[in-house]
Amino acid sequence: MSYSSSIAQKRDARICLLQSRTTGQMGRANLCCCDTMARMDKQPTVLITRRIPTSLLQRIEAECTVRYWDSDDAIPRQELLVQAAGVTGIYCLIPDRIDAEVVEKAGPALRVVSTMSVGVDHIDVAACRARRVAVGHTPDVLTETTADLTLALMLATARRLPEAIAAVKEGSWGTWRPFWMTGIDLYGSTVGIVGLGRIGVAVARRLLGFGCNILYTGRHPNERNALAAQASFRSFDSLLAESDIVTVHCPLTAETHHLIDASALHKMKRTALLINTSRGPVVDQDALYAALVDGTIGGAGLDVTTPEPLPPVHPLLTLPNCVVLPHIGSATVATRRRMATIAADNLVAGVLGRPLPFAVATEL
Repeated sequence: MSYSSSIAQKRDARICLLQSRTTGQMGRANLCCCDTMARMDKQPTVLITRRIPTSLLQRIEAECTVRYWDSDDAIPRQELLVQAAGVTGIYCLIPDRIDAEVVEKAGPALRVVSTMSVGVDHIDVAACRARRVAVGHTPDVLTETTADLTLALMLATARRLPEAIAAVKEGSWGTWRPFWMTGIDLYGSTVGIVGLGRIGVAVARRLLGFGCNILYTGRHPNERNALAAQASFRSFDSLLAESDIVTVHCPLTAETHHLIDASALHKMKRTALLINTSRGPVVDQDALYAALVDGTIGGAGLDVTTPEPLPPVHPLLTLPNCVVLPHIGSATVATRRRMATIAADNLVAGVLGRPLPFAVATEL
């Protein structure tokens, strides 16, 4: 059983206070009263910023008093700030900016921020560290799924699949023409991987089946991963110049922001493709648009953009040589469920003062 109070309305969303399964006591409509009762019962209070599977909500509810944004859409910023006040833990997603202001609003009770993502660029990790707040994420679980999507995006871009599908639907598919809808081969191509981490290695393993020559770049050679990927190290500039396809798998940091800029794009082959399934801001989209229009490179496939969602009137969406997907790299039922479970495990462990199963590395 649970008691829900419509405290904040936006579309079908609401903040709910759920009954503690540990004490059996009910929450009350007044947030202050509920928080007081939670403290009296020594139940930590947590904020969940998005709708999650019922089974996971019940697991969290067994240990915590829950403030719950019951919607598939992001919690509004102001509501996030209001509902973060006094919580012990925050369960968040990529669109939720957990910065120093949110950490400050939560106050000294905050023990853990748990994100349902691998990347933590939406979290001010330094602000959390300064307050001794643990940060949890979901590594490994989405590696293979994202690698699958990367290959799909490569093939869709290289073989012009969206254009071909549109031609069928629009009736422009005529008699067989020898050079109509011709793309480039993935098989036997040279593919440059920017960032040979878990996903980069998984992509490389798949590319081996296509007979690709695999290059990689990073801050320094990674011999262990290079061996698994059968990849050769190159400087960033050399990789850009040699690759038929450049695929980006580095994290978003101050160093990698706009790593792929106008200068980088001009170092690529004019027939080359750029694939990005990492983070949108790694690519300078204005420079990319210009490069696609003037033929500096052959095409691009993006699963991540700036902003997200990309407005339907964005210039990139007018280009036939740019394939844009709505950030679906990890979007399979099994993977998303596993991510949600890991995020819940991290949250509960953190509020109970236990080590997080998947904590962000301290050097971050």
